[in-house]
Amino acid sequence: MDKNSGLVFVYNADRGFFNLMADISHKMLFPNTYPCNLCALTHGSFSMRKEWREFLTKIKPPLTFMHRDEFRKEFKLEDDLPAIYIQDLRTEELKPFIVAATLKTLTGLEDLKHMISDKLTLEGLL
Repeated sequence: MDKNSGLVFVYNADRGFFNLMADISHKMLFPNTYPCNLCALTHGSFSMRKEWREFLTKIKPPLTFMHRDEFRKEFKLEDDLPAIYIQDLRTEELKPFIVAATLKTLTGLEDLKHMISDKLTLEGLL
């Protein structure tokens, strides 16, 4: 990854008010079956976790956040979600950074932060 790269975080949830309300309810009532571990790790019931927001300010590459419907419409990919991608900002090409199967194994926000930090450090971007 170089200065022409960014990270794209893709949630396994669709955008929109009614989808948001359904997601909040699902996350609160049935957290074990909530389909977006990225959302569960980085957001509380109603907003982004402060610790996550502060972590994001330390990441050098540009960050993009997308919902499933936006991502599939723009990139025409049916990858398992949630996922995090590296995007070449010149060509817009995406490459997996942290795939859904890996995100599903994480049990806390610290795990996610460490994984992102380690991968970015290897790339010389943190």
